[in-house]
Order: sequence, then C-alpha cells, then structure tokens
Amino acid sequence: MNIEQEYLDAQALLEGHFLLASGNHSRRYLQSAKVLEDPKRAELICNALAEMIQKSGIKVDTVCAPALGGVLAGYELARSLGVRSIFVEKKEGGMELRRGFQVNKGENILICEDIITTGGSAMKAARAIEELGANVVAFASLANRGFCKREGSTIEAKEECQLSSNVPFFALDDFTFEMYSPEECPMCKEGSVAIKPGSKS
Repeated sequence: MNIEQEYLDAQALLEGHFLLASGNHSRRYLQSAKVLEDPKRAELICNALAEMIQKSGIKVDTVCAPALGGVLAGYELARSLGVRSIFVEKKEGGMELRRGFQVNKGENILICEDIITTGGSAMKAARAIEELGANVVAFASLANRGFCKREGSTIEAKEECQLSSNVPFFALDDFTFEMYSPEECPMCKEGSVAIKPGSKS
C-alpha cells in the first residue's frame, strides 16, 4: 500500500502555507477527509491497515475513535477487522463515551485516528476507555506524522510523542514534514499568510 500515492490521488496532500494545530507552520498538510470521502479508497486503505494489525496477532474486540477526525477511519478499520466501532467525544479536559455506547471490563480496544501527530487526542480517548475498565491494546492511524514510533518503522519516537511506549502503534507510513515556529517561518518572511485547513477552529 503506497499511502502517499493515495493521498496524492485524492488531492489530500496539500502544498502551501499552513497553520497547524500546534501553532507551527508547514508547507505541506495531510487532509484525510479527502482520502476517506471515497468509500472504495477508504476500504482499500483500511483493509491494508487491518492486515498489519491481524498479522501482529493482537486480539481486538472493538475499535474506538476520537470524534470528529477519527470516526470514518475508525468505522472502516472496524469493518475490515470484523469488530464493532464506537467513538468518544470531547468534554472539558478530555473525552468521554456517550450516545449509549458501552465497553465491558477487560474488553480489548484499539484506538484509531485518521492521522497521529503527537498522539494527544488518541491518549485522551485511551484514558476515557481505560477509566471504564477496558484494555487499550493498540493505536492505529492511516498516517504517522513522524513524532511517534510505529510498528515496522525505523523512525524513533520524538520527545513530543504522547503515546504509551508499551502499546503498539500501527500506521501505513511516516510523513515527516518540516515545521517552523511563526517567528522562524520562511513563508511568513516572504509575506505569505498561513491558512488553517483542519477541522479545529
């Protein structure tokens, strides 16, 4: 699976001047919603991710995604794995399970995002699930932004990574884009204004 090509084909690997959720700026941006809007492409990508997870031998009962960004990826991955799909939603200081979703004590949960950067949202989802007595057995995303170490990659975890080091992380590839602080951003120095393409306001 060439996940970079899938992003390119979906016009989801953007080039420009972008303001990231971290406050940093970048010339490139992954817009996973564009990849997942095509159900056939979403199925193909998530089947490849599911195959990696199945080969690991990890038992997954349920896939849980942080809303909103992870919901489509989580649903498609759950479908590929043949398990149920749930999601957690934001509350002040963290996330919580709503809408009648329940998990059982000892249930094996995989936390799925569309993209994992530092893993902050994934960890909030994991804490919400663990507080209910379930086990978080793995993290997964379509793409890894290179801050955390995924299974099968030579890239080591960086200081900013928030994922639990003792829980495996599966993704189809690493995307290590150069980032700049606003003060050091070369595009800003050229007079360009950063745009914020993500879902977070």
